[in-house]
Amino acid sequence: MEYFIREIGKTEYGILADFLYEAIYIPKGADAPPREIILQPALQVYIADFGSRAGDFALAAEADGRTVGAVWVRIMQDYGHIDDRTPSFAISLYKEYRNQGIGTAMMKAMLQKLKRAGYQQASLAVQKENYAVKMYRKLGFVTVRENSEEYIMLCRL
Repeated sequence: MEYFIREIGKTEYGILADFLYEAIYIPKGADAPPREIILQPALQVYIADFGSRAGDFALAAEADGRTVGAVWVRIMQDYGHIDDRTPSFAISLYKEYRNQGIGTAMMKAMLQKLKRAGYQQASLAVQKENYAVKMYRKLGFVTVRENSEEYIMLCRL
């Protein structure tokens, strides 16, 4: 599959809402939540006023003539929060584009971008059952905390 990764322009930040919904982990056999779930404050921290803070960075994956995935970071009080100097990741791809290396490429591109911007580390939260845990570990993320459902992971840049 041919694809490329690019910056998401300010006028495109609205697409992050679509990818935030796509980022919600749905266990096998479970029904997808209603789209309105992204309006909850715990999820709005990922996208509300995106681009207005230092440390707001977003990249998109393009394939088949359309945007098929996004990765974005910001310093926020989210599930993966470490401290006020560590950006937290959000990433998702449309289902038909998963498991093809695009997510890994987006993560690598964002980790490089953060390193060039002077950040020392980045974090994320991931459901323990999510197949992406393996990808995050291969990219250098290590578990620093966990609860019954999630790993809080950190990557040194």
